[in-house]
Amino acid sequence: MILVLPRLYLGNINDVADVEHLQKTGITHILTVDSVKPDLTLFQTKFVNLLDDSSADMLSCLAECLNFLKEALALPETSVLVHCHAGVSRSAAVVIAYLMNTTKCTYEEAHRRLQDAKSDIKINQEFVNQLGLFESMGCEVDMTSASYKQYRLQKLTEKYPELQRLPREVFALDPSSIAQTKEVLYRCRKCRRSLFRAESILNHSLGAGPMAFAHKRLTIPNSSDSTKCTSYFIEPVQWMEESLLGVMDGQLLCPRCHSKLGSFNWYGEQCSCGRWVTPAFKVHKNRVDEVKPLLI
Repeated sequence: MILVLPRLYLGNINDVADVEHLQKTGITHILTVDSVKPDLTLFQTKFVNLLDDSSADMLSCLAECLNFLKEALALPETSVLVHCHAGVSRSAAVVIAYLMNTTKCTYEEAHRRLQDAKSDIKINQEFVNQLGLFESMGCEVDMTSASYKQYRLQKLTEKYPELQRLPREVFALDPSSIAQTKEVLYRCRKCRRSLFRAESILNHSLGAGPMAFAHKRLTIPNSSDSTKCTSYFIEPVQWMEESLLGVMDGQLLCPRCHSKLGSFNWYGEQCSCGRWVTPAFKVHKNRVDEVKPLLI
């Protein structure tokens, strides 16, 4: 068990088994990040079920881990132990996230600081990637950011064949169910039905343009327009739910007039700019109109 910060410790499953030592050290709160919940009746505890593999989604449970640590350390005369099975990957990743969040340092700086205290940490590369995204969001879990939404969709894609239904939080609110809004909306060009909000657009960096389609032997005009995106890639919206279940790909149709808007594919699709987007919920720009609120 290693002291990382005043009253914040990092350890493993063996440390948790030594209750007498925990009490002598002054441990009052224990955060377990593991696949097995230990029996700890003498402490304030929180258990987060997380595997240490490439499919693990640490980022989605990171906010509750950080809240537990902050609330515990805000109390006087408390000490917290964060542990997983070996104390080198899952629990180390959470402690690094805590350092990043509370000091607004980079992942590299937090990792170096923790490694100085515990030289044997070895964080799963998937957690490293997720902490990179955490850093890009300002060391907060911002569920409204496009990058986080894209991340959650990619995690769903990894286990899509096993899903009986999609989590409700994956779907953005159907703008047609809102009486009035000051947001920018996108409507079906044919029937004017509201389809999605501007914040549902998941922007991506531009691809290689015509070069990305060289394998198709297509003749693409040599102009700047050939690298522009001709479609919007968006998060799933509530009106899509029935179309997405049970199939890997298909068409996206307007829920009112049934005109074709675009397509979806859980394995991903290529944008006209050449960038591959996974998963892809694609609406062609020439099938919708952007509607901005009128300021009076």
